[in-house]
Amino acid sequence: MKILYLYAEIMGYQIPVLKQYVDEYNAEVDVVHWDHKKLTPYTPPNISGINYYKRSEYNLERLMDLATESKPDIVYVSGWMDKDYMSVCKFLKNRGVLIVAGSDTQWKGTLKQKLASFLFRFTYIKSFNYIWVAGAYQYEYAVRLGFKKNEIIFNSLSANSELFDKAIPFLLEKRKKYPQQFLYVGNFREIKGTDILLRAFRIYKEVYNGNWGLTCVGNGIYEETLKSEKGISVKSFSNQQDLVKITKNMGVFILPSRFDQWGLVVHEFAAAGMPMILSENVGAISTFFIDNFNGLRYHDNSAEELALTMHKISNKNTEELIKMGYNSSLLSKKISPRIVAASFMSILKKP
Repeated sequence: MKILYLYAEIMGYQIPVLKQYVDEYNAEVDVVHWDHKKLTPYTPPNISGINYYKRSEYNLERLMDLATESKPDIVYVSGWMDKDYMSVCKFLKNRGVLIVAGSDTQWKGTLKQKLASFLFRFTYIKSFNYIWVAGAYQYEYAVRLGFKKNEIIFNSLSANSELFDKAIPFLLEKRKKYPQQFLYVGNFREIKGTDILLRAFRIYKEVYNGNWGLTCVGNGIYEETLKSEKGISVKSFSNQQDLVKITKNMGVFILPSRFDQWGLVVHEFAAAGMPMILSENVGAISTFFIDNFNGLRYHDNSAEELALTMHKISNKNTEELIKMGYNSSLLSKKISPRIVAASFMSILKKP
């Protein structure tokens, strides 16, 4: 069994899925990945059965040679905007290889999306057999792109849930003294709502006399501003093992994104048993979040509403927060790397 992955930027959460192909399906996986203009410094580990190829070292001719030599049974492509990737997909599909497009894009009904979905039916769709979506919001877009129901596969994204599950025992320790600390993990950018979070934290402190602190893990343009703010601790980009350890001293995870197609960190910190405050614009809400069950949601990209939500959740007692944490863990079980791999491999069984 040979699998070819044509990736955009490769991230740590993808590795357990690739390893599932090797361990459970005896597959060999060739992974081409963008290694320029990266958002994070992540470097994938060496694993027997998985071969990595840096996109910067492969022009179209070399990609075609790789695809020919690899002889894949199935191909996954997430970097549609890469014209060379698309040429490879068209080349292989004409030779009977199954081609699967990946999508975490939500349907928003914008004019741009309507035009793109119309054009897609006459261009890109011819290069794919199936589309693999993250969740319900992405399914809606896939249908509008012209894919039939039996051509749409779910469960394309998973956290390394087995790793983040290791944080669950921390909930027992938190019963003794619950950590009064909010946590944000991600890039420090406007699209991620970092500026909204900063304003909300100030309001939380000044208007509500909040006594919780805020830890921000990541990097980006707001890094120095965050570092200069009293009550905020900033940590640089951390690997997944470090993030699990960090949760021991954290009380509530916050993702304030102005818009997040999916937001895999929601799955990660749900698996770690953390209560959450989420923006309504986070795609993973559809799968890993229920309002007032494992956290609270806020609306309209409002710093004022976020501050009020921070006040409400920080005023909950320890048992209420612990219960929300266990509820997060429960919801996280919906998807795992094993389920992701099985969803993808099921395509080979379809008529």
